[in-house]
Amino acid sequence: MTRAGFYTIESGQISFRRDGNWYVDGELIDNPRISTLFSRNIHQAPDGSYFLQIGDERATVTVEDTPYVVRTVEGDSRSGFTLVLNDGEREPLDPASLCVGDNDVLYCSVKAQRTRARFLRPAYYHLSTCFEEDANGDIYFVVNWRRYPLLHSGKASGGQTTTDN
Repeated sequence: MTRAGFYTIESGQISFRRDGNWYVDGELIDNPRISTLFSRNIHQAPDGSYFLQIGDERATVTVEDTPYVVRTVEGDSRSGFTLVLNDGEREPLDPASLCVGDNDVLYCSVKAQRTRARFLRPAYYHLSTCFEEDANGDIYFVVNWRRYPLLHSGKASGGQTTTDN
């Protein structure tokens, strides 16, 4: 007998894709409650792989990019920004953690700086009004009158900031 209706996590190939959606055997999980449940119960093993742990049930998960995505952003350049993640949690954006990856995808650190999250388009567009380019072509994220360089790398910018006068 299947416990608590979680037969899916034992029987199918589960993936979390860069579009911010969960899939089982290639089929979209369109139930938002199950998607949130999965997002809240994803864990990383010491070898870097991912798994879901719900009660006694455990299943391997394929993560295409990051285990978290930024669905939306709240706030503005004066008061700062709050991220809304795929697990339903809200947390303040650390502007120094912003970085740009391949194909100009925006990332930041989340979960007490333990992991990265990929920005979905709506969240990216919300922040894009705070991007500035200098005469050298370098891009900065400007918030609260501070400039944070947006580095092209897989790592956060390291907190180097400048202050606008």
